[in-house]
Amino acid sequence: MPDLFSARALERLLEKRRRAEVVAVPFFDGLLSGELDALLESFAGEPLLHHPVLGRIQGRQAFEAYVAEMNVWFAEHEVSIEDGGHVVLETRGFEEVVLHIDGGAVALPLAIVADHPHDGRLTELRIYYSSWPVTGRHAVRPPLLQSDSTVRTSGVIAEYQSALAAGDVDAIVSTFEADGYAREPAGDPYRHSGTRGLRTFYEQLFSNGGGIPLEHCSVADDGHTCALEYNVTRWGKTDLPPQAGVAVYARGPSGKLAAARIYDDVDPPL
Repeated sequence: MPDLFSARALERLLEKRRRAEVVAVPFFDGLLSGELDALLESFAGEPLLHHPVLGRIQGRQAFEAYVAEMNVWFAEHEVSIEDGGHVVLETRGFEEVVLHIDGGAVALPLAIVADHPHDGRLTELRIYYSSWPVTGRHAVRPPLLQSDSTVRTSGVIAEYQSALAAGDVDAIVSTFEADGYAREPAGDPYRHSGTRGLRTFYEQLFSNGGGIPLEHCSVADDGHTCALEYNVTRWGKTDLPPQAGVAVYARGPSGKLAAARIYDDVDPPL
């Protein structure tokens, strides 16, 4: 994506990010750059974006309307963007940001997964966030991807998934660093840190008669940070309408989890 944007746009991004080179222009920086043609040309074919509220946005006309609407909305609501980091791999990447809305009155954590299997050009973008910080309600988000039995996690990520599915509090807490944390989709007010905080959180999470088995759909892992796209179909003893989400797991110094950040809009049956 970066080669398509003007030197001026990239210079502004470099100044903002304070680093010497850019391997990929993060999505919202591209969206707000004012260079619509470059953003469109970053796709291998016609643009395709899956949005939690607006649904499937496909084709040039629909994407242009979305970009225009977002630029107006960002200006009206005084939105600023806090970079949470991004990972770019050979065929897929992901980005985390926090949108500070209405001058910082609302903080909305958001994750974007990008497929780019053809020379770095995008084929599809999938945005994930919870409606709760903005509306105070949850919205059912139908699956974006099918469960894929070939998706494999390993090490501490696999241990976490097994414990999550089994509803095993001891096992899941043991996957974290001593100062690790889990953050719910609604953001930092729902952040649970340290062994005691994590134990309390997962005891509540598993209080509906069992664990939360996830259908794994895609994974992107650079060895430090892993993004796992999934579908939720059951929470303890309760069957749920299948719903899409992504979780980002960051490993700490010992190899255990320093952080687990969740991006979905599931209404817990608790």
